[in-house]
Amino acid sequence: MRAIRGATCLEQDDAALMREAVSELLQAMLERNGITTDDVVSVLFTATADLVSAFPAAGARECGFSDVPLICAQEIDVAGALPRVVRVMMHVDLDWPRTDVRHVYLRGAEALRQDLPQ
Repeated sequence: MRAIRGATCLEQDDAALMREAVSELLQAMLERNGITTDDVVSVLFTATADLVSAFPAAGARECGFSDVPLICAQEIDVAGALPRVVRVMMHVDLDWPRTDVRHVYLRGAEALRQDLPQ
């Protein structure tokens, strides 16, 4: 099993934008790693405290993660942290080395992990 990380930023706290951004992120995570939802064991989402219009998991359900266990939590509120961020940890049934996993950061969230190739 491996964990694939990802994050995306929203321009504003809006339910439709949340669904769009989460769907885009999850699809990119699947595509860049050459996997499908059948490979996904579970997904953990966190959202910064300034995102309250919708659950990130609702967007995941709409884009094909209907039978995958999902859970949402609030990211710790650190002073000066990047605002309006949804983070994802996708647990996937893979036997690849960690170095082959492609993490995905979109819509300004690339600033969170400048050490990773995009």
